[in-house]
Amino acid sequence: MTTATSMEQILDVLRSLPDVLELAPTTGSEFPEIAWGDHFFYVAPDGEVPRTEQPFATIVTKDYPDDATSRLDPPGRWRLNIHVGKARFADLLGDGPGAWTGADDPAAADTLLPHPVYRAQGWVAIIAPGPATLVPALVLLREAHAAARRRRARRTPTPPAP
Repeated sequence: MTTATSMEQILDVLRSLPDVLELAPTTGSEFPEIAWGDHFFYVAPDGEVPRTEQPFATIVTKDYPDDATSRLDPPGRWRLNIHVGKARFADLLGDGPGAWTGADDPAAADTLLPHPVYRAQGWVAIIAPGPATLVPALVLLREAHAAARRRRARRTPTPPAP
């Protein structure tokens, strides 16, 4: 499986989940140029980008000024980021998100890694998911989506009965 196929497969799965809003800034859009080409996924049943919630998953296609350890600038490299929460992070990577020492190569492809910037908030990352990580990534994305829906439901007041 090529990285392009796995990115499209991941995008297709994310786009098929209920209440998902994809923000995908394009060249020349009103969004900052650094975000052009990236994808941000929110639970947003109303179709509006939530102002007080973070995405539950992102795909970045290039290095950011404060986040270059994944070495995403070469062609074919991109990173899937998933908010799994602190407890699930510890289950997956064996220790708390703030305790990771960087022993693994932060630029290793097709490997589940702590997010290079947001690991303490319970984010994991996979550079160019492939045969070793595509299926687990899809499971984690569905879990992250379900958790985001639960958070949204808790924050959304129930209208009074008529």
